Amino acid sequence: MINSNHIKRGMALKLDGDICIIQSFEHYKPGKGAPVVRAKVKSLSKGTTVEKTFRSGEMLEDVELEKRNVTYSYDEGDNIVFMDTSTYDQIPVSKKELEDLLPFMKEGMEMQMLLYEDRPVSIIPPNFVELEVTYAEEGVKGDTATTAFKEVQVETGGKVQVPLFVKTGDIIKIDLRDFSYVERVKTS
Repeated sequence: MINSNHIKRGMALKLDGDICIIQSFEHYKPGKGAPVVRAKVKSLSKGTTVEKTFRSGEMLEDVELEKRNVTYSYDEGDNIVFMDTSTYDQIPVSKKELEDLLPFMKEGMEMQMLLYEDRPVSIIPPNFVELEVTYAEEGVKGDTATTAFKEVQVETGGKVQVPLFVKTGDIIKIDLRDFSYVERVKTS
């Protein structure tokens, strides 16, 4: 059993007799009433994603998943193939499962895979990734009365909001937990 305040992305829970994976969550304190935890959960048996709300402090039944270290090997049609770094097994995962992460994944990237009964259920990426900016519009001088941002595209095709000083060719660090800019690592 686990307290609803301690749930994390990628965690497996047993809800209404079904195994579900937490895809995202947020702690919410309404103006009146008790705090709650809102979560997007994906059912493993149905493949559907629904929003669930748990009372703060509610006890939930967690499920133990097997963790394996994997490397993103290659793209194969509708699947991404990962290689288990200890057994060298090739494990295909549907691109639909990686929809939000796919624009920031690079071949050779090391991740963790969660398995339930030898079936992949979730991919946990590293917290941060460093990618090269392939397209960035020039920032306009005098456009910085407040903190100003612009959208750039990185080498893997993903788009992220960055400060105006970032330009094409820079290497930036992106937080994969919320897909946000962290810092410029190297300038071009």
